[in-house]
Amino acid sequence: MFDGCDGARKVLVVEDNEANLKLLKKILEHGGFDVLEARNGVEGVVIAGEGMPDLILMDVQMPEMDGITAMKTIKSNIPALKDTPVIAITAYAMKGDRERLISEGFSDYISKPVRVDEILRKVNAHLNTN
Repeated sequence: MFDGCDGARKVLVVEDNEANLKLLKKILEHGGFDVLEARNGVEGVVIAGEGMPDLILMDVQMPEMDGITAMKTIKSNIPALKDTPVIAITAYAMKGDRERLISEGFSDYISKPVRVDEILRKVNAHLNTN
C-alpha cells in the first residue's frame, strides 16, 4: 500500500449512489488516499479539472452524464489528465463488459458489489504504490 511519504495520492470517485460513494471513500481513505467526490458525470468532469486526481474511479451508469462520456470528456478536455488511470465501476457485469469498457478508454474494470481487496489492489497497481 501507499505509504504517504510524499503526500497522499488523490483519487476521484464519481458515483451517483450515496451508499456506494461513502463505501468507496471509506475504503480509499483507509488505504491512505485523499478522496475527491462527485455525484454524477458532469460534476466529475468539473472536479477532475479542479482537483487534478492521480486516479479516477468512475461509475458507468449515472444520470446527467454516463461514465463513458465523462471519462472521454476528461481525457480529451483536460490535457494534464489525458494519461490518468480511470477505472470503470459497474453493477452490470456481463461477459465482455471488461473488454468493451477498456476498448472505450478505461484503464481497468471493477464489478459491483465491490470488494475492499480488489479496490485497493487495482488502485495501488495503477498508481504503482504497492
